[in-house]
Amino acid sequence: MKGSRALLKMLEDKGVETMFGYPGGVVIPVYDEILESSIRHVLVRHEQCAAHMADGFARASGFPGVCLATSGPGATNLVTGIATAYADSIPMIAFTGQVGTGSLGLGAFQEVDAYSLMMPITKHNFRVLELNRLPHAIMEAWEVCQTGRPGPVHIDLPVDQINAEIDESLFDEKYGIKIPEEDYSGIDQAAQWIREAQKPVMLVGGGVIGANASPEIIKLAEMANIPVITPLMGIGAIPTSHPLCMGSLGMHGRMCSLHAFRDSDLIIAIGSKFSDRTYSPQTSPSKTSRVIHVDIDPTEFDKHGRESVNIRGDAKKAARMLIEKLGGYSSNRPAWDLNIQDLKKRCKCNFDYDANPIVPQKVMYEINKITREDRDIIITTDVGQNQMWAMHYLEIDRPRQLISSGGFGTMGFGLPSAIGAKAACPDKKVMTITGDGGLQMVMQDIATSVAEDLPVVICLLNNGWLGMVRQWQKLFWDKRYSNTKLGADPDFVKIAQAFGAKGIRVERPGEIHDALKGAFDSGETCLVEVIVDCEEDITPMIPANPAVPLIKGRCKF
Repeated sequence: MKGSRALLKMLEDKGVETMFGYPGGVVIPVYDEILESSIRHVLVRHEQCAAHMADGFARASGFPGVCLATSGPGATNLVTGIATAYADSIPMIAFTGQVGTGSLGLGAFQEVDAYSLMMPITKHNFRVLELNRLPHAIMEAWEVCQTGRPGPVHIDLPVDQINAEIDESLFDEKYGIKIPEEDYSGIDQAAQWIREAQKPVMLVGGGVIGANASPEIIKLAEMANIPVITPLMGIGAIPTSHPLCMGSLGMHGRMCSLHAFRDSDLIIAIGSKFSDRTYSPQTSPSKTSRVIHVDIDPTEFDKHGRESVNIRGDAKKAARMLIEKLGGYSSNRPAWDLNIQDLKKRCKCNFDYDANPIVPQKVMYEINKITREDRDIIITTDVGQNQMWAMHYLEIDRPRQLISSGGFGTMGFGLPSAIGAKAACPDKKVMTITGDGGLQMVMQDIATSVAEDLPVVICLLNNGWLGMVRQWQKLFWDKRYSNTKLGADPDFVKIAQAFGAKGIRVERPGEIHDALKGAFDSGETCLVEVIVDCEEDITPMIPANPAVPLIKGRCKF
């Protein structure tokens, strides 16, 4: 069997049904075999979008995404998408073609050292210099990308190797990886701290969603009556409508979450890293507060400077053990419980939903009305103000319903990740919320959505600016707007129509609901462009400079 066929067969045997990619000279052998493969190949218009689609596929399904690109610029165009997946711990396998082994290092056409380029942004990296190593690479990559803390794995494929013949008996060999160590010895201490705490909070991150631990987290929170704070990556781990859900924490998080976090005497962090966006001098609790940290990756421990119990292990397993240890426990914290209820009641922002220009919060309000009728809708976001409005105001009921680039903050993520999510969940409706800056980075892949019959709704919040950077310039740089106004923005409706999609422009608030509802009901790829107020800022906002006070904006807290 040729190496190119062997590669696809091993993926087929793993249950891979979809891959995203773009052909080139050295990967033609693989593309030739795709014609006879059961794997569906989605032809993108730019390789970066192939990586984002594989990422969105994995986030929506929990199953590893797969992408493929040719050597040289094909490989380098994957870098941003792979780094995005790495930052958010998303399981993915990225294949790149490579020049023949005899040409390595000689500056051959479209040669680049993809192995070295990918090393800092992948969990593991392979270059198949001998074809008999291909089964080992694929089998191990499949395990590595999902075991422990998930993440992308890269496999570089020299063209002479995938053209060579492989010994098929190698497919039957067992290739094992080292299972990450787990240490649950701190469970007893953690349970004791929960019993002693008078002001506990849970900080629930993307690791909970990755571990499918949402039911256990909700049960633990309910039995111990502990409020739950969700950074961006943890949204959906507990329904936003749940009485114990405080909402998002971070630079643009909710005021009730910020106050609860700062006032707490115990933080139970599960599958969440103490990043600069969620944990900073402006958000950190007192030095006497304690931390229970559950994470499979020990490099995330002890970044907070507090007394802690570190539990290295699976979030689902650890939560179950805590539930068992706390069996029969009944909380007695009336003052804290009343404070939490009061914080939630006070955490309201008032908007003139009939205002014109349209405020983006009105768009989120109308999206919520639609998702209450169809709770299976998946929503992806781009990065910037549109992302933060979605984080703040959307009602999210379940894990994997909201998909967004967290750690890397990648503009252009929204549209391709939505297409990937649609490929993973063809029976569900998928929407992306994006801005005019992010969409213009990837709008060529509207063609992919149309051509591959992967219809998505594109909700474009168009304010004519790079909104988030403009907001910083407005608030901290004396309104010196340098290179943030998007001059010569195209007619996005005509752009969508040129690709064979539908296009609708909305300029009045009363038109939003019907436009979005019609887009979903059409069953086609549809762009709904909503012209929004460029002066509307996403607040609250915690400035990066601790000397600058918190900006509450409309939030009269």
